[in-house]
Amino acid sequence: MAVRLATVAFEGVEARPVDVQVQIAPGSVVFNVVGLGDKAVAESRERVRAALIASGLALPAKRITVNLAPADMPKEGSHYDLPIALGVMAAIGAIPPDALEGFVVLGELALDGTLTPVAGVLPAAVAANARGQGLICPKECGPEAAWASAEMEVLAPRSLIQLVNHVKGTQALARPEPAVRALANDLPDLADIKGQESAKRALEIAAAGGHNLLMSGPPGAGKSMLAARLPSILPPLTPRELLEVSMIHSIAGQIAGGELTDRRPFRAPHHSASMAALVGGGTHARPGEISLAHNGVLFLDELPEFQPQVLDSLRQPLETGEVAVSRANHRAVYPARFQLVAAMNPCRCGHALEPGFACRRQPNERCVAQYQARLSGPLLDRFDVQIEVPAVTAADLVLPPPAEGSREVAARVARARALQRERYEALGLPGVLANAAAPASVIERVAQLDGPGTALIREASDRFALTARGFHRVLKLARTIADLDSAERIARAHLAEALSYRAGLTAGRVAA
Repeated sequence: MAVRLATVAFEGVEARPVDVQVQIAPGSVVFNVVGLGDKAVAESRERVRAALIASGLALPAKRITVNLAPADMPKEGSHYDLPIALGVMAAIGAIPPDALEGFVVLGELALDGTLTPVAGVLPAAVAANARGQGLICPKECGPEAAWASAEMEVLAPRSLIQLVNHVKGTQALARPEPAVRALANDLPDLADIKGQESAKRALEIAAAGGHNLLMSGPPGAGKSMLAARLPSILPPLTPRELLEVSMIHSIAGQIAGGELTDRRPFRAPHHSASMAALVGGGTHARPGEISLAHNGVLFLDELPEFQPQVLDSLRQPLETGEVAVSRANHRAVYPARFQLVAAMNPCRCGHALEPGFACRRQPNERCVAQYQARLSGPLLDRFDVQIEVPAVTAADLVLPPPAEGSREVAARVARARALQRERYEALGLPGVLANAAAPASVIERVAQLDGPGTALIREASDRFALTARGFHRVLKLARTIADLDSAERIARAHLAEALSYRAGLTAGRVAA
């Protein structure tokens, strides 16, 4: 007779049910784990053996077979330790065979029998709750699992012995409470930046509509400082966004102590990052930086220094909002709807556009053209806001701090985001929370142009060779600018400002 327990295997952010079957039969003394497991699963035999011995139990001198079904689904990770150990204990009579019926079990065992945290507890809890089951997980992961449902039964023991005592009724485990990470008010403030008023305006518009932003300027102009202050003006995550973000971070093992936060992700990988690190993948598919930045910001500093093929791999996720990582026997789909913010110098030396500067390597125009040629046209076409950030002078630095900081800008951004959320909910699109994510057919309805606006967009289309994607991105940008002004219709001034941001770097590249 085989003892059965329920656990999960992860495909992307989905938790697929796995049946852990344990059989102890007469025969040669061996402990086999089958079911297409990876190295961590194979090594669970020794962790389980040591943990049971530390808990006062010994494995019988019989043939022990553990099957992880379905056998053709790849199994990865150390979270199979606890269900295997409990299955063996039920098979030898240490706990009642039906004691864990109705629970999904996951956890890693230390050699002394204590449970250590594992990744993916939140997706597992959500999946278990959807099937009407409870969850057993390590104590450190309990607050994370408690977010799945207030009515769901969650057991979070500290050790194997503590769980056995609860099952036998000699010790009751309290249900863990959902935990929220206490955030210090340590975000950089826009008031720290002197000058750069036009760049601050562009940053506010990008935040209000979730638009992609590209900043170009000489070294020391403040591009990285501006990007670092973007999180301080973004609105907090909505409950739906919080769940999506937390499930990805749970799969990646980046939720410390089971505490969730409503602060939007801000990821800033180094320009040496590989394609697998940025997009996701590796030997065992894992979410990359673009998925970890879901519903938040991905900041790429020194944009042309990234490998061109790595940058071009962002083009599809920017349009679809998800990325599919495929392997020979495994395919994972991760959400990846992020706001791309990038900074770059105009050329390798960084000063080619400054008056009176002469590049020692080659003419300035050629230096600019060669450096910017590392960025493909289709990628640049996906930046809604493209601005030049001029150098800050000493006269700007001696000025007193600006009167307006992140708090005032964040209030305007929050009002604009609220307008957008209400607009798209009324149109039956509750998943669209910002203008940048609106479908092209919808944006044409909510951003209708009057006669002067239509004439202006036609003139700009001929001058800057706007693509179909560029046309719709201009409409989205104009809609956001109008939302910041609480205007119901897009005026010519809103459209003109949108076109100026859209064509800012285009004009410079054409001139070069």
